[in-house]
Amino acid sequence: MNIDFPPPSKGTYNNAGSSRKLCNYCEHEDMERMEQGIYTEGFFNLTDDNIYKSQVIKDIDNNIGQLLKTDAKFYAIHVSPSEKELRAMGNTEQEQAEAMKRYIREVVIPEYAENFNKGLSAEDIKFYGKIHFDRNRSDNELNMHCHLIVSRKDQTNKKKLSPLTNHKNTKKGAITGGFDRKNLLQQAEKGFDKLFSYNRPLSESFEYYNTMKNGTIADQLNMQEKVIRQPQDNPQNTIPNEKEKKQTVSQGNDLGLSSVLGILTPTPSNSDEEQPIKRPKKKKISKRGFRR
Repeated sequence: MNIDFPPPSKGTYNNAGSSRKLCNYCEHEDMERMEQGIYTEGFFNLTDDNIYKSQVIKDIDNNIGQLLKTDAKFYAIHVSPSEKELRAMGNTEQEQAEAMKRYIREVVIPEYAENFNKGLSAEDIKFYGKIHFDRNRSDNELNMHCHLIVSRKDQTNKKKLSPLTNHKNTKKGAITGGFDRKNLLQQAEKGFDKLFSYNRPLSESFEYYNTMKNGTIADQLNMQEKVIRQPQDNPQNTIPNEKEKKQTVSQGNDLGLSSVLGILTPTPSNSDEEQPIKRPKKKKISKRGFRR
């Protein structure tokens, strides 16, 4: 499961102003699908489906109490299952879309709220989701993914919430709580597996990708040996092929957590605002002493 936070930009993901541009982008594939008579999905939140774009823009843009002109007003989150995960979510696009909404409502948003360490629940988070079924530059048969627009402020318009802060469960100082992105990814993966009875092989896990991205050479060799030692009676339990290995280091791929692993160890900061993402250099794995 790939969950990433696109960094703010001057274009679609400019979050210092109105959410209109991002909302417009979220609807970009609808017209073409409707012209072809293909199933589409409207905006949704924790309780409702088929919400009008105008309502989304109004709710997000008005929930900005005490924020400065240059402050982030909302954040974007991408939730992108792999092809294997999508097949576990249903046999048709409509089944998969319904499963995605259930996953967002029952796992992703509750975990998002929990990881601020402020005693928040899913009901405290103001968000809207939009499901896309296609992805440019992808050769995969299945490409369904979800765009989330999450308000910077909670439902009461009082608490500021930044998932890009570098603070984690801080108890003292001007900023308390923080946000634990690594734990969010781990819990979201576990929640997916439980919700859809998904038998996840180690080679497809957050633990594997995190180790291969950020671990020491010894840790990486250890992880490879663990994958090899896994029972082979389950066809899912296989070592990633060359295509999958390449995907682990490309942003926005189906299997990859790489787009988020790069933000697991950002530079410490005294601000709750988002910080520039620093991606660690890839480490070359020595094959000396490695046995198959």
